[in-house]
Amino acid sequence: MIIRDARFLTSNSRADLCPAPTLPEYAFIGRSNVGKSSLINMLTGRNGLAKTSASPGKTQLINHFIINDDWFLVDLPGYGYAKVSKVSRAEWAKMINYYLRNRPNLMCVCVLIDSRHAPQAVDLEFMEKLGEEGIPFVMIFTKTDKQSTAQTKALITEYLRKMSEIWDELPRYFLTSAETARGREEVLEFIAEINQQWQADAAAGA
Repeated sequence: MIIRDARFLTSNSRADLCPAPTLPEYAFIGRSNVGKSSLINMLTGRNGLAKTSASPGKTQLINHFIINDDWFLVDLPGYGYAKVSKVSRAEWAKMINYYLRNRPNLMCVCVLIDSRHAPQAVDLEFMEKLGEEGIPFVMIFTKTDKQSTAQTKALITEYLRKMSEIWDELPRYFLTSAETARGREEVLEFIAEINQQWQADAAAGA
């Protein structure tokens, strides 16, 4: 997929105020400080499209970006630790849960996971919840440039082993780096495949 155009569209605190669900949509979410904004900028080839910050919890709204005028990329608030109040975190969780359950054009949730860390309970619980709700998702391991290939492989093997304890079928996953652009083509091709199916289904139903 070639990214010809990528631009910010709107921010909302309520899913029912998001753009009309007329295009396929992909939501990016992960623990605070997982490198989500950097990954979005790498995928779109637009430095500064998503605002990066050294402070966890920077994203506090549902942020829509329109890509090539034919699909939405959505930047969701992170879960887990952030330097905000418990009340704010509870409001975020409520907002995110409603969005995930009620957005009809949501094709896939991209769950970002820091490849440098052993399986985290908060990530496993979030993905288990997606599975229970029947919400499609993939795993995107970030920051693979921060350690050796052997270390990355060992940690991901452990992650998959841990997930296989409760999952009969493991979700698809991608290895990425915002610094080296590793995984960019693979993630964008995955999105392109789903977009093609969306268009085919839309044409069949017309």
